[in-house]
Amino acid sequence: MPRLEIGDVAPEFELLNAQGETVKLSDFAGSKVIVYFYPKAMTPGCTTQACDFRDNFEVLKGAGYQVVGISPDKPESLQKFADKEGLNFTLLSDPDKKVLEEWGAFGEKNNYGKVVQGVIRSTVVVDESGKVELAKYNVKATGHVVRILKDVGLAS
Repeated sequence: MPRLEIGDVAPEFELLNAQGETVKLSDFAGSKVIVYFYPKAMTPGCTTQACDFRDNFEVLKGAGYQVVGISPDKPESLQKFADKEGLNFTLLSDPDKKVLEEWGAFGEKNNYGKVVQGVIRSTVVVDESGKVELAKYNVKATGHVVRILKDVGLAS
C-alpha cells in the first residue's frame, strides 16, 4: 500500500460526518488540517487519541489547524463517540475504507503478533494548498498528539 509523503498532493475525499452531512477535504482549503485515521470509535486507544486531540484543539485551532478523524465507523457511532467524549472536531465515516486505502492508512499490520488487514493508525498534516506537510504511520495512540505538536512547532 503506497503511503503519502511530504510534498504529495493529499487525495480529495468526500465522506459523511457524525451528523450525516457530506464533508470534503477541499472544504478545508486555505487552512492547515490534521487528518488522523483510527481503527474504531470508543475503544481504549482510539478514545485516548481522540481525547488528546480534544484537549489540544484550542492550541491547534489557534495556530490555524483543523482536526479531522476518520474511521470505518458509521456516522451514528461517530455521533455517540463525539457526545460521550465531548469531542470538538470533525469525525468522518469511511465504511468502505476507500479513503483509508488512498491515504495509506489501511493494509497489513501487526496485531498482537499476528499479521492482519486493518486500519493503520496514521496522521497526515495537510497544508493550506492541499499538500502533505507531515505523514506518520503506525503511530501509538498514547502520546501521539504531543509528538504532532512538536513536529509542527507548537511544543518543545
